Amino acid sequence: MAGTEKHTTLPRPDFDRPVRVLIVVSPYYSDIAEGLLTGAKAELEAAGATWDVVEMPGALEIPTAIGISDRASHFDGYVALGCVIRGETTHYETVCNDSSRALQLLGLQGLCIGNGILTVENREQAVVRADPDGQNKGGGAAAAALHLIALGRRWRGTSKGIGFKPAGSDTLMAGENVDGADIA
Repeated sequence: MAGTEKHTTLPRPDFDRPVRVLIVVSPYYSDIAEGLLTGAKAELEAAGATWDVVEMPGALEIPTAIGISDRASHFDGYVALGCVIRGETTHYETVCNDSSRALQLLGLQGLCIGNGILTVENREQAVVRADPDGQNKGGGAAAAALHLIALGRRWRGTSKGIGFKPAGSDTLMAGENVDGADIA
């Protein structure tokens, strides 16, 4: 049983500047979501991070909300929280697979996302994993996001020396004068 296994927990990363995280939660199973949210907030608070929370109807909408937020705001990372309990239809597989795949694709694009969407066989499994005083996968997802943020900040300033640099004070764009005026 996974609950009796010994797990390694990485030390919480330290940050030299503020960290801002968006928690996207589906309250479909509100008591489970509340437990996950409590764990995530506690972990972020312990790291000195600030957070905002938005709710989405279900797990499938969580990756889309994160994608929209990334294009429209300035968060350092994201925590995805929700719960999918197996039912009588194949909808369970669709929701589990597609939400997880979408979060992974966003992560591969460079977003720092901790995935705390529970995919469980029954309510009892969800309760154990959302317990703020137990396994709490919400706290684990927040920790994962924090570690990804720390890694991103560690390597963000490095360059491989290829590609184009963005327009800046030392860069002229085609059709521009030294003083920034357009050339006719």
